Amino acid sequence: MPLTETRLRALKPKDKPYKVADDRGLYIEVSPSGGRLWRFRYRIGTVEKKLSIGSYPEINLKDARQAAYEARVKVASGGDPAMEKRKQKIRSEFLSAQTFEAVAREYIDEMMVQNGRADATIIKANFFLDQLTDAIGSRPIDEIEPFEVLAPLKRLEAKGKHETAKKTRSFASRVFRYGVATTRCKGDPTTMLRGALITPKAKHYAAILEPKDLGGLLRAIQDYTGNFITRYALLIAPHVFVRPGELRHADWKEIDLEEGVWRIPEGKMKARRPHAVPLSTQVVGYLKELAEMVGTEGYVFPSARASVRPMSENTLNAAFRRMGFTKDEVTAHGLRATASTMLNESGLWNPDAIERGLAHGDSNAVRGVYHRGKHWDERVRMAQWWSDYLDTIREGGKVINVAFAKG
Repeated sequence: MPLTETRLRALKPKDKPYKVADDRGLYIEVSPSGGRLWRFRYRIGTVEKKLSIGSYPEINLKDARQAAYEARVKVASGGDPAMEKRKQKIRSEFLSAQTFEAVAREYIDEMMVQNGRADATIIKANFFLDQLTDAIGSRPIDEIEPFEVLAPLKRLEAKGKHETAKKTRSFASRVFRYGVATTRCKGDPTTMLRGALITPKAKHYAAILEPKDLGGLLRAIQDYTGNFITRYALLIAPHVFVRPGELRHADWKEIDLEEGVWRIPEGKMKARRPHAVPLSTQVVGYLKELAEMVGTEGYVFPSARASVRPMSENTLNAAFRRMGFTKDEVTAHGLRATASTMLNESGLWNPDAIERGLAHGDSNAVRGVYHRGKHWDERVRMAQWWSDYLDTIREGGKVINVAFAKG
């Protein structure tokens, strides 16, 4: 006889567990402690199986019958409801352990460190993770809602850190997409936050764009009396117009002084492609002088505190400030804009050669010898011309008229 709510409430515990059937495989099991558990009995082939539905009265008679009906439908269609429930439980337990911080650190290690991303990029990724850890670090990644990510981003905005907020959102998005690809979450909640953050104003690095002013900077560098390694980095930086991070991570094994080439591996380049820098006789001379003092092992410009680490990213800009130049007048990164502007205005060089020299246009990532690419010969001549020109204006010599003839 099918069960009723009245019969269910009247069930009393006995010395041993006992079962009371309802209908079509559904029954309730009463334990000696008084617990009442709904179960559904079914067969897969010749094997009898049981599905636990839940406890009474938390699950009432109507809901237990509905659950049993749904289980019968699954069995009829070839499914196994107990097996599916176990799989769902395992998945739920797995996902609950997959916190945002755990997945993010795995992403940094698997997709960034092991793929050879630059040290500076790894440091920034960990910084962005730090901005999110308090808010969502311990949350299961599959359960995070958009508003939970928005909260720490808005706190950054409130401090005026609009660019940091934007880049932190972008980092979070990459982590969620990695989570989707590795089956830890179903989607990227940050896609709903596009437009929710203040768009930061474009920020340009301060750069000297007049020959007279550049000559003054070069003379100040020549007279610099600080750390000698910093002085050589300052002397070389205007000539090679690489990014500051690429300069300070330069390694002696990358530099061929005889051939006059600095080959930067892809792991140190922003575009993740190897890049070659032609070295003028002036730069080769500076490097030979430095090599005589420090040797040719490890970093060319090591940290003053530990030779196994590169020079700090703030070293060159701090030196400019000690020389009396403000952050609105010159920055280490701005030296690239200085070279780009003046080389383009000279009218002497192919714009593509200039862009390739700045590592903007080197799109061919499979060259066997990466200083044999297009425009290399022109870049060698351009590097020497540029160094000669810097020497001329440093000494207060005449500015070459053709160099700044507006077309």
